Amino acid sequence: MIVEHVVLPVRPGTEVEFETAFAQARSIISAMPGFCSLTLSRGIESPSNYLLIVEWESLEAHTVGFRKSSDYHRWRELLHHFYDPFPEVEHYRPIVAADA
Repeated sequence: MIVEHVVLPVRPGTEVEFETAFAQARSIISAMPGFCSLTLSRGIESPSNYLLIVEWESLEAHTVGFRKSSDYHRWRELLHHFYDPFPEVEHYRPIVAADA
């Protein structure tokens, strides 16, 4: 499993619209082969920042399967105009799992 981590800096004043658009976009990403789960959290100290954590079966499921899919274009249309600056995505390999 691979964990995608990204802080989404949403333009202040557009948070409600972003959350609405993300609700639509969630169905796009969750339908991708290799998708496992996601969480979207809103910042407390910085409420215009959101933390997106996505679990993928493999790095390629995200970087090739999702990002090179035709559905990714719809994801971009829905979400990318909210970000300022554009976020940097990082990937992690878990070494310690949460207790069940």
